[in-house]
Amino acid sequence: MANQEDNLFKNVISHAKEYGFIFPSSEIYDGLSAVYDYGQNGSELKNNIKEYWWKFMTLLHDNIVGIDAAIFMHPTTWKASGHVDAFNDPMLDNKDSKKRYRADQLVEGVIEKLEEKIEKEVEKAAKRFENFDRAMFINTNGRVVEYQKKIDETNERLKQTLADGDMAGLKQLIIDLEIADPISGTKNWTDVRQFNLMFSTEMGSVADDSNKIYLRPETAQGIFVNFLNVQKTGRMKIPFGIAQIGKAFRNEIVARQFIFRMREFEQMEMQFFVKPGEEMKWYEFWKEKRMKWHQTLGIGAENYRFHDHLNLAHYANAACDIQFNFPMGFRELEGIHSRTDFDLKSHEKFSGKKLQYFDSEDNQNYIPYVVETSVGLDRMFLSVLASSYKEEKLEDGSDRIVLKIPAALAPNKVAILPLMKKDGLPEKAHEIMNLLKFDFRCFYEEKDAIGKRYRRQDAIGTPYCITIDHQTLEDNTVTIRDRDTMKQERVAISVVKSIIQDSVSMAELLKKI
Repeated sequence: MANQEDNLFKNVISHAKEYGFIFPSSEIYDGLSAVYDYGQNGSELKNNIKEYWWKFMTLLHDNIVGIDAAIFMHPTTWKASGHVDAFNDPMLDNKDSKKRYRADQLVEGVIEKLEEKIEKEVEKAAKRFENFDRAMFINTNGRVVEYQKKIDETNERLKQTLADGDMAGLKQLIIDLEIADPISGTKNWTDVRQFNLMFSTEMGSVADDSNKIYLRPETAQGIFVNFLNVQKTGRMKIPFGIAQIGKAFRNEIVARQFIFRMREFEQMEMQFFVKPGEEMKWYEFWKEKRMKWHQTLGIGAENYRFHDHLNLAHYANAACDIQFNFPMGFRELEGIHSRTDFDLKSHEKFSGKKLQYFDSEDNQNYIPYVVETSVGLDRMFLSVLASSYKEEKLEDGSDRIVLKIPAALAPNKVAILPLMKKDGLPEKAHEIMNLLKFDFRCFYEEKDAIGKRYRRQDAIGTPYCITIDHQTLEDNTVTIRDRDTMKQERVAISVVKSIIQDSVSMAELLKKI
């Protein structure tokens, strides 16, 4: 099973390059580790995902507005947020393979394997017993109880060592768990050390510490420092949210798994400001809303799950992830956090400026609490691409590779394909394209046999192909082909637009949420 998943992932990565979705950055110079460029189809898919998120936030909620804050920020911003002092990952190396790992992720890997063992035991028991009580089985089965005990003990030790900054204790936990390097197979580890993840540079003509600034490691702080600007100019009343899409940068020591973990990435974040004491109500509200947003894409509700954080960040009083079943297993796709009033209070302290809200209904000033939703755009892209990639065996014995991308997100909505490059067919095809191109992104192609062109459009994920033939010249009808079913239908040119619109409309997708 693991090999099948590895092969699938490799096929997705290869397909992404071959069909213009993602290229290794600076490839002619042998590339740059964990940095990628989005190609012509990838950039369209990426922009469509952005549109789906942005419209959900700013059109469907009359109390959420969007901003676009600068990447460069005053360096004190990152002192106030805690990134200068605490934005570190615990790392260690295997002396034999020379590979570097995050120590906490090695421990979490052991926990995941124990959880998988529990699920396997539960599945076996569920098949044996007709009236199966899951909770009772987990609490009474000896083997499962032992697994759960080890999970709890390991979680507690991990949480404590991270909270205390006890790197020696974290290494001892790795030793006690007998964790081996997956490459060398040895347990010959270095000590655990902390690495700060921020990129720094200098602003101005003199390169010294006084001019040192950072590439932002997250987009949220641009929202917090603009809290009052937006609130006052927009006459916003609590509760309200500020949304932003933007680049962030982290000097990830261990960056791998294609675009899942990169050093330059893009975030789609919304900070929702609420009255203190009401944050948990809104935390649950946004958990439900964000899960619905993901599942509305129709790529399988079973591919999503919530995962509560056991080790909360210093600013949070509740946190969970929406995990997606990527080719390498369930991993974080989006984080939902109740950040309390930490950020605004800290910026108020470091800036000396009041960042409070006057509540006219209660006639009082207070620093709002914040509920955050943050989804990685690149991870979202990977979830759509990987889940859409299908290798199919057709009834005639042939094979096809198709990207069944949700139609509203597809890079091209329709391909215009004249059957031949003569007899007036290209001219008629361009006439039809001119009718559609103001409403849909169209792709025109006249090279190769029509079957080959269909396959190329399948591989790109184009929902519809329109074929123009000699009959088109006679009666103004065309053949429209559906990507997913491969069904072909003869229709009048006058109804083509409405057929496509019903399927690919972003508005119709948003109405389902």
